Amino acid sequence: MFKIYTKTGDAGETGLIGGARVAKSHIRIESYGTVDELNSHIGVVNDLCNNAEISAWLREIQDRLFTVGSILATQPNKEVKMKLPDLLESDVTYLEINIDKMNEVLPEMRAFILPGGQLASSSCHVARCVCRRAERLCVGMHETGENVPTLVIIYLNRLSDFLFTLCRYITHIHGAQEVEWRPRM
Repeated sequence: MFKIYTKTGDAGETGLIGGARVAKSHIRIESYGTVDELNSHIGVVNDLCNNAEISAWLREIQDRLFTVGSILATQPNKEVKMKLPDLLESDVTYLEINIDKMNEVLPEMRAFILPGGQLASSSCHVARCVCRRAERLCVGMHETGENVPTLVIIYLNRLSDFLFTLCRYITHIHGAQEVEWRPRM
């Protein structure tokens, strides 16, 4: 029987793919933990949308986020024996194509949009914010010399754009109203 607990992390360390042990507070662990959190939020959005097209998009993205997580969980500069999935430029293109597709039916945005309007859309805004945090963490890793493939940062950046557009698209297809921000002057 497979046990979910190993007790190897009880002292506050965890293992990377490749064998290195690092503190659970290490920025690499924080980054792929945030990607995992993002993936969970996207699952909630998918459950709330109840839309086959959106579900297909989100399942593809969830798969890519597992790929991103495995890249971030791998010990830098270490040859690993297991085959890991690849993140490809076509994964970024996939997001761009679907952003453009959604934008074809959306009204022109003339103001900042407040998160809200419909539960799935609001949940998608939360996912977008978590995605931006994951991107910031990866940029921070890169700035401190941690090995982060540039494509990971590009993918997370484009994914946050996709999620923002998806928030608007969900609001639109559900016939809800976007709430424009009207600053108090």
